[in-house]
Amino acid sequence: MHFEKPSKEKPCTQPTVKKLLEQKRKRETSSVPPSCSHSSLASPTFTLSAGEPSNCPGGSNVHLDMAVSSQIWTPADEMLFSYPPSQPGPSYVPSYNLPQESLVTEPGLSSQWPIRAEMDSCQTSVLSFGSPLDANKLQEARIIINGMDYSRTTEQDEDGDTILHIYTAKGLRECAYAAADILRSLGRLDAKEHKGKTALLVAVTANHPEIVHDLLSLGADINACDVNGQTALHLAAHYGYDVVLQALLSSVSPAVSPANLEARNFEGKFSSRYDTLHCAALSHCVTMKAIYTGGLSDARLQTKAGDKLTCVARLLNAGASLLSQEIKSNKTVLHLAVKEGNVDLVRFLLNTPLPNMKAFVNMKAHGHTALHMAAGLHGNPHQREMMQLLLNRGADPSIRNLENDQAAHLLQSGPVGEQLKVLLKRRNTSSRRRVLSSQDPE
Repeated sequence: MHFEKPSKEKPCTQPTVKKLLEQKRKRETSSVPPSCSHSSLASPTFTLSAGEPSNCPGGSNVHLDMAVSSQIWTPADEMLFSYPPSQPGPSYVPSYNLPQESLVTEPGLSSQWPIRAEMDSCQTSVLSFGSPLDANKLQEARIIINGMDYSRTTEQDEDGDTILHIYTAKGLRECAYAAADILRSLGRLDAKEHKGKTALLVAVTANHPEIVHDLLSLGADINACDVNGQTALHLAAHYGYDVVLQALLSSVSPAVSPANLEARNFEGKFSSRYDTLHCAALSHCVTMKAIYTGGLSDARLQTKAGDKLTCVARLLNAGASLLSQEIKSNKTVLHLAVKEGNVDLVRFLLNTPLPNMKAFVNMKAHGHTALHMAAGLHGNPHQREMMQLLLNRGADPSIRNLENDQAAHLLQSGPVGEQLKVLLKRRNTSSRRRVLSSQDPE
């Protein structure tokens, strides 16, 4: 449906949200912030902060194999995700971590990619997403919007975009707020464009945490999903937008329902249904593979890895479950991290407090434990380290998969495989001794 305009009025030149996001992808190296000015209202040349996302799973689909692979490990390409390099401005610098006293301090479990630390847990309820709305700009925006044709301010175009979608994608905060106020009065604050995105989902995708905060304060549905079943939390976790995720999780408005951390996206070309924690873990895996394979000196990748690991920590602290399994193959985030060769995420997950870590480490995904998957990572430079970390946290080498194979049976041939067999055999022997010792009469 096109906007209806009087015959003397010039055609609307507002670009669609899709075009705005496409423009952003061409400007990924730019970090110029948009501003809300009169001239910018009609200009399509704005720097956005995110591209149109692919489906939530990572760039590599190696993790989708239900069987343990015995092929040579190959890295995923960081560019398979269209992550923007631009980072939030100074007013968006977040700080966060799980409470320090709750972390396991076992040697060898520390990550080389530090999470932004916030020791005082009570501060997590007092958050700031930059300066408040500019009253003068807000008044100007309302005057401009009220002077437009009514259909332009309230209706959707042929792509389903409302003027709120457009202003949100451009990052025009005061203009978006004024438009949102009008649509809220009509009960259309959560109107969806052709890909099912509400204005809130567009704000998340475009990495505008202040607009996210504003829309939630006006009552936007935090659990609305797009055509792929991805909620605002899925998208924030997928892109590693920690400050946006902070805005979503910290909303205390009585008009906003609690965010559903366990919401699953829909089955699509990846044939899986992931919750928000899975999305954050897979996103971190993609960046870490890029770092492992030549990006150690890339400050942008290191910053991105830290942000994404912070997203994982934030979701866990908000109540996301480590025990959650994806639908197709029952993988936990530990299975996904091991399968993708992400030793840093494996360290972090094993450093997370759980009542029964041993049970978590030995959970099965279609018969395979994380140790089975680590044994199948032939050629991965972190294979031995991951196996040692898993064994230190209670992985049982005697467990068999659906093919009746133990982890030792999945190791590669040659000297490396023989060394790893010795490692597993040593642990098996040690475990048997402990069992026999516990059975001895006093």
